[in-house]
Amino acid sequence: MNITASVLLLGLTSLAAFPADPLTAQLDTADAKRFAEVFAKTGGKPTAADLQKGYLDKAGPGVQKFTPYRIENANNLANAIAADPQRYAYAIKTCLPLVQGLTAEMRAVYLAYKGLLPERLLPPVYVVFGANNSGGTAQSDAQVLGIEVHCGVGTTPEQFTNVMREMFAHETVHSWQQQPGAKAMGDPLLLYMLREGVPDYLASLVTGRKQKVSLSEWGNARRDWLFAEFERDRAIVKAGTKADGSMDETASKALGRWLYNYGRVPEGWQADAGYWLGSEIARCYADQATDKKAAIEALIELDDPVAILKGAQP
Repeated sequence: MNITASVLLLGLTSLAAFPADPLTAQLDTADAKRFAEVFAKTGGKPTAADLQKGYLDKAGPGVQKFTPYRIENANNLANAIAADPQRYAYAIKTCLPLVQGLTAEMRAVYLAYKGLLPERLLPPVYVVFGANNSGGTAQSDAQVLGIEVHCGVGTTPEQFTNVMREMFAHETVHSWQQQPGAKAMGDPLLLYMLREGVPDYLASLVTGRKQKVSLSEWGNARRDWLFAEFERDRAIVKAGTKADGSMDETASKALGRWLYNYGRVPEGWQADAGYWLGSEIARCYADQATDKKAAIEALIELDDPVAILKGAQP
């Protein structure tokens, strides 16, 4: 094959990968399988050099997108594996073989989104091993899922299937979200809650299943109190956030009560309680809207979170 033909073929391959076709889309596990090979060859004790040479240097699109802020580098990944090798061993043995069998789950989610939002592009899905610090991320042209986060020791096939279905649906919405504008950034806690709650709400629509059941039960039992706590912390976060988006310690602590706090949750609280509250605001907003499709588009765009909160009021 000549160079021109090779370039054309690469271009066609790229175009075929994005957007994904919900009828033919496949889960890409090439990176995850390569990690498993490195793990096996090193007896479950890969060094940073092993991981760099066998995993990161050969990174596919999934690992390339998962490295900034997550894997970070070979040293960080090696340290994460050394801290909990049983988790990685269990995920490789138990959950990685299940991933290709989840293609039908991913396609079902994508077919549902295609019916709900036919103009939205669907990203390819990459499954990788990360540094046990992120379950997934999404960009406009891909979603990447960290398998070890979703497959701790003792995770059953049913549990793994359920959480992966949720992730397919949740991260797809993140792939559609744009950088927030100045108006949205004026109310940071509300914005961040909706940026996570809207994906959970839409995931519940396309899967027909309630997301984060235990969190939902906890939230519903404390609904009025949690909304009052939100309004209190909302004011604190707004007051402590600068024009450039940076927060003082008080604001950061208030926001941290609600989001991105797994393993750092105050007693009597729940991790990522803001996911539940954000999804409730989104659900109420859509339920009360006359034009449901327009409401869903507004929830994805999040140009005016305050208007959405007001629209969610009875």
